[in-house]
Amino acid sequence: MHFEIHGEGETIVLLHNGFSCGMMWDGIRPMLVAAGFQVLLYDRRGFGRSDGGADFAGYYVTEDFRENSVSAMAELLNQLRIDRFHIVGQCEGGVVGVDYAARFPGQVRTLVTASTLCHSVISMQAFNRQKLPARFEDLGANLQNKYIRWHGADRGRIFYDICVKGGGCYGQTGFFDLRPAILQVNCPTLVMYPDRGYFFDVEQGVDFYRHLTRGELLVFPKCGHNIFEHYPQMYTGQIVDFIRRQRSHSGAAEE
Repeated sequence: MHFEIHGEGETIVLLHNGFSCGMMWDGIRPMLVAAGFQVLLYDRRGFGRSDGGADFAGYYVTEDFRENSVSAMAELLNQLRIDRFHIVGQCEGGVVGVDYAARFPGQVRTLVTASTLCHSVISMQAFNRQKLPARFEDLGANLQNKYIRWHGADRGRIFYDICVKGGGCYGQTGFFDLRPAILQVNCPTLVMYPDRGYFFDVEQGVDFYRHLTRGELLVFPKCGHNIFEHYPQMYTGQIVDFIRRQRSHSGAAEE
């Protein structure tokens, strides 16, 4: 597993989306470090610079994929002796973050999710057919170059073809529903959502927020799916402000 640690202070774990890797945080990580945080980022199994193993294509569609993603994160944090931290997850990274916070509630100080699907209204296989080109060659040149940079010249094409077929494990069950896990999250949680994302309607963010016991909702105006690319300074600033406010509230409660 490829991982990196930058900076000093309270730890923020950055969880990448379902198509890229830790490189997607290149514009965000330095600002979080400058704000006084230690940043941990890593590539999940088969993504970016982490090994997938010969059986990755099969592993990616198993019903244990989500649980194993959490277990791998827990093992990494245990080896690094990091027992309390903040989580920031983009899209599918937010799913991992929710699952982790539900499974290990005592470890997560705060959770921030961005552009994370709450529940699907059509099957994930049908969703992928609507939203994603069927082949790597059908992607625009910019996206092709990103895949090659993230995953390597040969592996990038293979990885996309694996991901686009039904959405991996998410497509095997038909409909996706994160709400049961969201209801188990008890840490302060900020839901960030774009108002005009290509993949998910803003109502998904509202529904996500309404299932939280300690949640906040922030909608970014005139913004597409990748908020961190559209508004990197604001994206980072809102994360830092949220964490600091929760820290302040916690201190006041203790007094």
